[in-house]
Amino acid sequence: MPKRSSALALLVFLAADPGVAWGPRGHQVINRVAIAALPSDAPAFLRNYADWIAERSTVPDSWRLPSEPFLKIDEDPNHGWFKEQFAFLKTIPRSRYEFVLALYDEYLRIKDKDPERGRFTNVRWTGTLPYAAVETYERIKVGMRQYRAAATAGRDTGNIERDIAFCVGWLGHYTGDGAQPLHDSIHHDGWLGLNPANYTREPSIHGRFETAFVDLIEVSPADVAPRLGKARVYPDAFDAILAHLDKAASHVEEIYGLDLAGAFSDKQSKQGRELVVERLASGAELLRDLVWQAWIESGQPLRRPAGGNPIDFRNPNYNPATGSAPAPR
Repeated sequence: MPKRSSALALLVFLAADPGVAWGPRGHQVINRVAIAALPSDAPAFLRNYADWIAERSTVPDSWRLPSEPFLKIDEDPNHGWFKEQFAFLKTIPRSRYEFVLALYDEYLRIKDKDPERGRFTNVRWTGTLPYAAVETYERIKVGMRQYRAAATAGRDTGNIERDIAFCVGWLGHYTGDGAQPLHDSIHHDGWLGLNPANYTREPSIHGRFETAFVDLIEVSPADVAPRLGKARVYPDAFDAILAHLDKAASHVEEIYGLDLAGAFSDKQSKQGRELVVERLASGAELLRDLVWQAWIESGQPLRRPAGGNPIDFRNPNYNPATGSAPAPR
């Protein structure tokens, strides 16, 4: 009985928190499809861990409970990217901390003349999803580098494999959240502001689309796998993640329109199914590509960043406010 109560409490907390995405079915489909679609010369152990990688796909949501307040404060923003809140930024900083400081500077500027907007000009209500994704991608790349070194030296790689597999499952959560359009807009839990189309303002639209409808249509890896293109290596991983979020955001009104038409309670809705499958495929494709890119780059010589050590104050891009230079391209 205690175990059942704990599970119920987890579901209640997560359901009440904006930014919880897809549900187990959607997240697991994304991770399974991504691993199955890796090129044949990717490390074979990843396919051996496919079940584990799928199972771990929802773990980041469990880091968001009020019972672990330090962890919740850190993790909550990692699941959203509410672009309208930081439209004042001409370019997105290539540093999590520079982004946070830019938000705070804007908050100080507007808090008195526009207190309502100021209330949401902070890291929790803008989100940090692309930073969480690129940081986890780099963890995988480091792990792949260690795996290569251990394998070359003839050492056991089992523990490193498990570390990498966990991080792949972790990254899949963020590529999946980013593929869900309601994670990329202030309209994540009901339409805000002017509403000429009479879209719902009810928070329930979030779960109705990403969990209830996904379960209703029983989407599977077989539905999603054919939608993936050929694996690729991006010129810049962070830019690729930002583009992924931008593309997802373009579907926000489509979700609200389908909801208005009752599509998410109709198992036969072709438009609803198409949107779900296309979005899950987008999350799986980015995960597959980033894992593949981490493997490719882990085999290359370490590169010295432009400007030198980012924490050296002589670096021309050094920012004394953060104690580091932002990530170069």
